[in-house]
Amino acid sequence: MKQLNTALAFASAAFASLAGLPALTLLATPSYAGSAVEVSETSPQDMINDVSTRLFAALDSNRAAIRKNPEAINPLIDQILLPHFDAEYATQLVLARHWTEASAEQRQHFIAAFHSALLRTYGGALTNVTADRMRVLPYRGAADAEQATVHTEVTRDSGSVVHVDYRLRKTAEGWKAFDVIIEGISYVRSYRTDLDSEIAAKGLDAVIARMEKQTLSAS
Repeated sequence: MKQLNTALAFASAAFASLAGLPALTLLATPSYAGSAVEVSETSPQDMINDVSTRLFAALDSNRAAIRKNPEAINPLIDQILLPHFDAEYATQLVLARHWTEASAEQRQHFIAAFHSALLRTYGGALTNVTADRMRVLPYRGAADAEQATVHTEVTRDSGSVVHVDYRLRKTAEGWKAFDVIIEGISYVRSYRTDLDSEIAAKGLDAVIARMEKQTLSAS
């Protein structure tokens, strides 16, 4: 896997090297007819399996539109996946000490820019995803745990298997993902390492402006 060298290298290297990573599907949460209590009692593994089914069904129903216009996948990612990724918590981990120093406005701008970066990342990675590449391994964590790690195996185009681990935490809305670890490389840690030096050199406002500019140039 390529080295993660910039704040957005998680998108350009880690995911690009996995050629459409099916296991990204855990970043959604399923629709439940029951109460919030029932959602919170769903195991991390059950949630991932259920979400995978929903996402692959949505992708399969929109293959023709996505082939004609790859951006047609964005509403699926935005509506199904990203609302259930714990972006604020992940941002706190990414910014680390800079989070406590940031104003409320800076925090909101960074979270919005982070959300847009994730939308671009997952849209590109999931365009040609099929359900047969992902295997969710049995969950071994404690039933009452507040955080969980779910292990998966992803088959690349070459046939090799990549180990992808997900870190989730239990929230009032159920389990939400906040970190992805690909072959031992955490995207939260990678973002934090790169952004820390960039923020120290240029300031948080400059980093936010750079991320927002990337969003505009991609639109």
